[in-house]
Amino acid sequence: MNDVSVSRLELWYNAFRGFYRKELPVEQLDPISRWLYASRSIILVISAQAAIIAGLLAVRSGPVNILYFALLLIGLVVAHAISNLSNDYFGFHRGHDTPQSPRMRYTLHPLASNMMNAASLKKGIWSLITVGVLISVFFAVMRGPMAAVFAVLGLVILYWYDGAPRDLKSIGFGELATLVVWGPLMIGGGYFCLTGEIYAPAFLASIPYGLGVMSILVGKHIDQMEFDVTQKQRTLPIVLGEKNARLFNQVSIFLMYFVVLVLVLLRYITPFALLVFLNFPRGWKAMGVFSNPRPDSPPEGYVGWPLWYHRFSLVHNKRFGWLYILGLALGAAYTYIV
Repeated sequence: MNDVSVSRLELWYNAFRGFYRKELPVEQLDPISRWLYASRSIILVISAQAAIIAGLLAVRSGPVNILYFALLLIGLVVAHAISNLSNDYFGFHRGHDTPQSPRMRYTLHPLASNMMNAASLKKGIWSLITVGVLISVFFAVMRGPMAAVFAVLGLVILYWYDGAPRDLKSIGFGELATLVVWGPLMIGGGYFCLTGEIYAPAFLASIPYGLGVMSILVGKHIDQMEFDVTQKQRTLPIVLGEKNARLFNQVSIFLMYFVVLVLVLLRYITPFALLVFLNFPRGWKAMGVFSNPRPDSPPEGYVGWPLWYHRFSLVHNKRFGWLYILGLALGAAYTYIV
């Protein structure tokens, strides 16, 4: 056995960064770092960003209830963790997550990497489902049936994405589902849970962020197209073809900025939201990367191979999200000051 060891804090930090030191035996991972890797904690930030965006949009209706916002934040992150864990559970049992799969090459898999057994994974999933249901019930009681509708729609898409016999991932609709979930459902629905109000501009303001999340998944599925074909998975890039899928993502990234501009001109969101254009050079770089086929091998020192397009989309969207949040926060502060 390798005698490499690190502190628990370093284990947790590395899990949030998404890096796993291959020389570190899985047996040395403590329970918390196992669950952080299993739930893919590095990507959970996109759900936290969605909750914050919903909260900042809700400020237009008055002060946001801190308890409601905290429950929304927890609920969205928990729902995302459930999706990641169930994705790995079903992917493993359907034979998609094999030792040769891209998933196994850039990080750990809860089952295929022997981090935990199926019983423990299912127990964890059901524990998170319980938390999610309790939060959904709270909002249904406090905000009425519409809150339950948003929760049920989220649950249906979550199950349909990878749990249904004919799942969305296998018919080319999984990527579009992420646009709906991280856009209108999380942000528009989150706005309703915080305010009790259906507000069309909040749903429109969710579109740029939803497009960004979709671009991450499209990039990932372009990266693993060859493997997905062998598994008879018909993801959107497989349906469109690689070249068209890369063009699709270029358009998606451009639309993130274009939609923000239109919403500002229509006065649906604060002009401070234009701060996202500080990230446009990175978006332009990402669009440039999608202009060319993926290299045959990773550059020296590259981490995360065989993911390539996914990484550029992820970094771009995270920074876009924080700038969007900053712009909305400045707009909210300006409203109160004036």
